[in-house]
Amino acid sequence: MSPAFRAMDVEPRTKGVLLEPFVHQVGGHSCVLRFNETTLCKPLVPREHQFYETLPAEMRKFTPQYKGVVSVRFEEDEDRNLCLIAYPLKGDHGIVDSLDNSDCEPKSKLLRWTNKKHHVLETEKSPKDWVRQHRKEEKMKSHKLEEEFEWLKKSEVLYYSVEKKGNVSSQLKHYNPWSMKCHQQQLQRMKENAKHRNQYKFILLENLTSRYEVPCVLDLKMGTRQHGDDASEEKAANQIRKCQQSTSAVIGVRVCGMQVYQAGSGQLMFMNKYHGRKLSVQGFKEALFQFFHNGRYLRRELLGPVLKKLAELKAILERQESYRFYSSSLLVIYDGKEWPEVALDSDAEDLEDLSEESADESAGAYAYKPIGTSSVDVRMIDFAHTTCRLYGEDSVVHEGQDAGYIFGLQSLIDIVTEISEESGE
Repeated sequence: MSPAFRAMDVEPRTKGVLLEPFVHQVGGHSCVLRFNETTLCKPLVPREHQFYETLPAEMRKFTPQYKGVVSVRFEEDEDRNLCLIAYPLKGDHGIVDSLDNSDCEPKSKLLRWTNKKHHVLETEKSPKDWVRQHRKEEKMKSHKLEEEFEWLKKSEVLYYSVEKKGNVSSQLKHYNPWSMKCHQQQLQRMKENAKHRNQYKFILLENLTSRYEVPCVLDLKMGTRQHGDDASEEKAANQIRKCQQSTSAVIGVRVCGMQVYQAGSGQLMFMNKYHGRKLSVQGFKEALFQFFHNGRYLRRELLGPVLKKLAELKAILERQESYRFYSSSLLVIYDGKEWPEVALDSDAEDLEDLSEESADESAGAYAYKPIGTSSVDVRMIDFAHTTCRLYGEDSVVHEGQDAGYIFGLQSLIDIVTEISEESGE
């Protein structure tokens, strides 16, 4: 039996950790939640779990750090809002206790934005009674969610204004529509299964955006094939169609989501997967250019580091035998926040003053140059359909390298190189 569906022993009277929506999720359909500042939480898929526990050492720098497994269940807070709480598995306190939760706020404050009737769970009733009583309400709610998701499909590129005063990063949590979509769907699925169970295994992974003040995130679906070997005929046909009708078939990569901070207008731009599927090869190139453009100018200093990382990842994957990363994504992340360039002999007080002024128009007299944590990051994510001969249980065993994924990487390298050369670098 899959470990995700075994009965789980949760240590009684242990302190749980409130899970929040991860506001920088720009693609995918699996709900990613924020465990704390540096750690994310997502539903455990046995194949992905196996990948993280067995991946080659040289690939670890290109994947999020794996931090273990927790049990997640939904509960009500004092305002009767439904929320997700993570607990350590029995005898495994170390995972939860060793992670810093000092930045977690009270539940009522965190969940105030979800104070809606359709999040309420009446715990005094049995799950069976609750499901029966709310069946009609659930159907209405499901229809409403579908309408919201249809709106998301139609609004494939969105712009949201961010106030210039105050900390920009603290305001991002109110604006990402895709993360809210995934979070709502996860709650809906768990509530519909309330009759059967209220314990789920989730894996803990490194939060790749935590080092950036204003994360700009690009989610790229990699490879010329997306369906796993275990996919049904219908699922495989659907994935093949999506690849054939997008840039996946032509260049082995397509846009699955994007979040970019436009410094010129003070806006956040979101592009979802529905738009990404419609892009031509030229449209894909333009989207990539847009990702590295802050509304004022192209962030040319990021292109070289991106190319270096892509080339290194390509060399690593060319050495991997039997792996197939079907439906996996590649994340590219950098900081939309820029800092003024300062003289090397500036003292600490001057540096602190400039840091405070950097978000203000008065700092425009300085030449802006990203420093410190503004470097770009490239990571592979989502391995629910990954296969390898080391797994032992798969009916299909592949030989050699993942040519489709490597083809996509080479296409990406070629296009970023074109952008760099055309921009005069």
